[in-house]
Amino acid sequence: MSLLVKYRAFIILVPALAGTLLFFSCKTNLEKVQELAERENVPGVVAYNIEILYTEQGKAKIKVLAAESRYYQFAKEPYNEFPKGITVYNYNDSLEVVSTLTANYAIFYEAKKLWIARYNVVATNAKGEVLNTEQLFWDQNAKRIYSNDMVKITDGEDVLFGEGMESDEAFDSWEILKPSGNMYVNEE
Repeated sequence: MSLLVKYRAFIILVPALAGTLLFFSCKTNLEKVQELAERENVPGVVAYNIEILYTEQGKAKIKVLAAESRYYQFAKEPYNEFPKGITVYNYNDSLEVVSTLTANYAIFYEAKKLWIARYNVVATNAKGEVLNTEQLFWDQNAKRIYSNDMVKITDGEDVLFGEGMESDEAFDSWEILKPSGNMYVNEE
């Protein structure tokens, strides 16, 4: 084999090897990117029949019960999802339940401290008032709850309807933003 033939074989072999390496290295990087993207959409922790107790200065303030919890810690904005619903109890300093909330689905964004309850949301307060809506937000930083959806609030014999509402986090002092329907006032 002459030197010229060896040189031509070398010239052909080097680009072929470089192309092969480039192809496989791109595939590997693409697989890694896909793996990381999928990782954001896969819960890192799944728990069943959970009970979470939030305390302030050693006193129980909130208890959350859920049949299933999925924690997505690899998401761009980590969150906890409750796909089978939640029940929340809010306690006063004497450990008396002052409000409750149930929903068929919930999600909690830990960095924002924002809870979103969806589908058949029912909240009650210490006065016995009941809120029904399809979506309710609880901003723990602002210490308020609100909804932009249709709401129904039952206060004893009175039933109030409207679109949107705002309240303190105990659902003690609330306001319907766009009331609708007839309102009857007892003038006794």
